[in-house]
Amino acid sequence: MIGQMLEGRYRIDAPIARGGMSMVFRGEDTRLDRPVAIKVMDPKFAADPQFLARFEFEARAVAKLKHPALVAVYDQGVDGDHPFLIMELVEGGTLRELLRERGPMPPHAVRAVAEPVLAAIGVAHSAGLVHRDVKPENVLISDAGEVKIADFGLVRAVAAATTTSASVILGTAAYLAPEQVTSGTADSRSDVYAFGVLIFEMLTGRVPFIGDTALSVAYQRIENDVPSPSQFIAGVPPEFDELVARATNREPAHRFADANEMAAELRSIAAGLSLPPYRVPAPRESAEHLSASFRADPGGKAATPRPGPAPDPHTPQPMQHTKVVTAQRPRVPDYGPSGEYDPHGSYGPPTGHDPRTTDLRQPPYDPYDADRRKSRRTTLLWVAIVAVLTLIVGVGGWWLGVGRYEAVPPIAGLSSEQATATLREAGFETEIRQKASDTIPAGGVVGSDPSAGSKVTKGSTVSVLVSSGKPRVPEIKPGDDVRKVNQLIKDAGLQPVDAGEVGSQAPKGSLAKVDPAPGTVLPMGGQVKVFRSNGAQPVKVPDVRGKTTEEAMQALTAAGIKVRETRTEYDKAIEADQVIGTDPAAGSTVNSGEGVALIVSNAVKLPFLVGQSVGEAKQKLEGLGLRVQVQQLTPSDGSVVIGQSPGAAAKVQPGSTVTLTALP
Repeated sequence: MIGQMLEGRYRIDAPIARGGMSMVFRGEDTRLDRPVAIKVMDPKFAADPQFLARFEFEARAVAKLKHPALVAVYDQGVDGDHPFLIMELVEGGTLRELLRERGPMPPHAVRAVAEPVLAAIGVAHSAGLVHRDVKPENVLISDAGEVKIADFGLVRAVAAATTTSASVILGTAAYLAPEQVTSGTADSRSDVYAFGVLIFEMLTGRVPFIGDTALSVAYQRIENDVPSPSQFIAGVPPEFDELVARATNREPAHRFADANEMAAELRSIAAGLSLPPYRVPAPRESAEHLSASFRADPGGKAATPRPGPAPDPHTPQPMQHTKVVTAQRPRVPDYGPSGEYDPHGSYGPPTGHDPRTTDLRQPPYDPYDADRRKSRRTTLLWVAIVAVLTLIVGVGGWWLGVGRYEAVPPIAGLSSEQATATLREAGFETEIRQKASDTIPAGGVVGSDPSAGSKVTKGSTVSVLVSSGKPRVPEIKPGDDVRKVNQLIKDAGLQPVDAGEVGSQAPKGSLAKVDPAPGTVLPMGGQVKVFRSNGAQPVKVPDVRGKTTEEAMQALTAAGIKVRETRTEYDKAIEADQVIGTDPAAGSTVNSGEGVALIVSNAVKLPFLVGQSVGEAKQKLEGLGLRVQVQQLTPSDGSVVIGQSPGAAAKVQPGSTVTLTALP
């Protein structure tokens, strides 16, 4: 496809990466004269209307999102047999390539990658979108140090395709949440699980579960918890162990509700550990960098070299023309004498340093004292002072990092009294909190917060989560603060979705209503639409009885009221197709912008039938949807009608019986 023009506008210059369902190319938008990334889907999808509809829907949804850590979507279309997506070209490489080059990351580097990506995914979660395929290949790092997330919605689009087998688990096996494996369902908490696995991999350089097949890897997580990163890498702070444990809890209700909540916890951990700011280096030899050295020959499809680096892959596997990358750093972190993280390691010092232009094996400071001719006695004195300080810091560090922490014991399945006693025996204070659950009957213990196995300060308060039964829309009322309402919905085990503004007497910006209504029982993770008030004043419903449907709709629209539905009823006083009234009735007060039902008469007006033959009269009445009964001496359609009941011009209900009297 090198050199092809898609829709006469987007020129394909060089391949970047290949995936199972698509290929990514470096290209150029010839109309705007800017470089772009072009994702071309497999031709088998071009003839699939379900895929194309979902592909367009997802592209539109993602294009509406705005965040600097989201790869921008510019355009979408189909050119012949090639559905394609036009995206921002991120010049750099993937997190996968960075991990291959430099190995595991220290905490400050993990935070620098995770925080912007979580914030971007959080924007999508707030809009009701789920990524479904969080993995290192979809995290992009630019040469300028920007971190971005790509490929929102593509998994869901492929899932809609009739060419996709129903038995296929969509997503990358190493990062699937248990519920994606068992039921194929995914929500914001599934993205949280995948991100917890991603943080585990950044800290340790490996994924938590390994198997011979993708299916065996996926099914391991149903029966096994993700282990703590500190089991594989010494020196990982316990706060990061707790973050990974909560994000990857096998029970979705025990995870962070969405990426926003997880990002807030990460910021809190970074502040508590005083993690320094850090600029993430882009991988040196990435598939995108190599693609920058090729361009399309305007006269054909051949690729010719072009000098100068650049960077941005959007799928996992580099193209076959990519040369094998020789790791510039060992695939394990650099360690100090104690076997713990070097504060800098293969990722260099936290600040004031460009890892692309400096030899990262050199320390960022002169390790020797400026004056090397001090007396031996002075040197020995300083050695003694350092030794004493090291001992003090070591003991203090042990206490702050390990000694003052205790693991939360498991309490799920116990009674609330037993759970409280177990936690107090372990040295914790307790409190009771309600937690919705699809599986645990009301009154049973769902678990704890923090979750079992988490290491928390001795004497701190651990919440005993007691099941309140199946998730139920909480009791909230118009005028409540929207943020408070969203939190109450999350606490009930449900997912709030911003449904925009509607007319309401409630103050502008506060809650107008929720759908479903308060008290409604929903499945765990079910969505609740949250409507905000636009502050519009209520209006009275005008009287439109006796008007035609068109006249009534004009009158209601002029009053600021929508017609949400039209239904028919019988009214002997109102002509057919004229309005009987509205629901709510005339004179009722409704919020501006709300809808009413328009009730239209379906009465049938009887024609004058006397003097016509029985056959003609029956044909007319049956054509109006009425039943006919004939009283005559001899059964004949040629008999003349001499009477009818009800009489002519009477308004009767559809399906009614009309009696005809005929002679002879």
